[in-house]
Amino acid sequence: MTSLPRLDLHADPIDLTAALVDIPSVSHDEALIADAVEAALREQTIGFEVIRNGNAVLARTDLGLPSRVMLAGHLDTVPIADNVPSTRTVDPERGELLHGCGTVDMKSGDAVFLHLAATIEELAHDLTLVFYDCEEIAAVHNGLGRIERELPQWLQADVAVLGEPSGGFIEAGCQGTLRVRLTTSGTRAHSARSWLGDNAIHKFGPLLARLADYQARSVDIDGCVYREGLSAVRIAGGVAGNVVPDAAEVDVNFRFAPDRSVDQAIEHVREVVDGLGLGFEVTDSSAGALPGLGAPAAAALIGAAGGQFRAKYGWTDVARFSALGIPAVNYGPGDPNLAHKRDEHVPVSQITEVTRVLRGYLSA
Repeated sequence: MTSLPRLDLHADPIDLTAALVDIPSVSHDEALIADAVEAALREQTIGFEVIRNGNAVLARTDLGLPSRVMLAGHLDTVPIADNVPSTRTVDPERGELLHGCGTVDMKSGDAVFLHLAATIEELAHDLTLVFYDCEEIAAVHNGLGRIERELPQWLQADVAVLGEPSGGFIEAGCQGTLRVRLTTSGTRAHSARSWLGDNAIHKFGPLLARLADYQARSVDIDGCVYREGLSAVRIAGGVAGNVVPDAAEVDVNFRFAPDRSVDQAIEHVREVVDGLGLGFEVTDSSAGALPGLGAPAAAALIGAAGGQFRAKYGWTDVARFSALGIPAVNYGPGDPNLAHKRDEHVPVSQITEVTRVLRGYLSA
């Protein structure tokens, strides 16, 4: 039987990050890290109600303060790639680096949240902590969705901070994403007598030209500029090297600004491909999240960060909070481009800086 690792929430959050990384927690296998986080919160924090939901751990204060801030982070990682336990190196330009699976995505963010819960002496806001499971796999398994269904009262707040890696910048809201499969049909023939056939792949020529010439919209929302993108991301067709294909398909991905709904995004893609005679099937969609930086609690966070913020490119779980009417931002240490890589690593200075900013924001 594996002994329960002890997490010291009062330790430097750099060391706490390393301790979290050293507990393997691939999606669906978060029980041990959830046990350790739960035990640490129960033993080392004061004034928090702590509960367990599956392999998620939640904690909150009820001090009657005028606003509530939620700090949320997932405990799981992608499969380990010979990068656990953690290691440290020194880079001449970036200083000390902490390496290991989850250092970026997102155990450094979790460590900051846990450390602050245990060490802030007087809170300016009531605080809710949500550490959840199965974020790195299909949305149907996402622990945050389960909490929304089973414990909706725990997801009430004036602002939510998701500890996703953002390079130490506040990244507000997120783009929506839409995937559409476009199809064509033709007539199969021997390629030596191609004039007897009707090439389905060739029919995508006008579509690809439209996508290549597409002018992406940029939208400024609360001072965050979201640039949209419409791209062909997969093409398939043909059965053999000597056969004119009678069927083909292209997958198109539309990353849209959060001022559009999913239905509006679908309608826009329909307009782009109108008149081309293509089959049209929506295969996946997720709404974006408005930044909501005008809300008082969100504005105070921006102030604590010295006014440094930008739009989030890509989709994250902040969209779940936005759907609940909660302004949400991504804010955590680490370069998101390093997430899931074998050489995943975070400059420890970013862990220190994010801790400093959030301590100033959360402290009375």
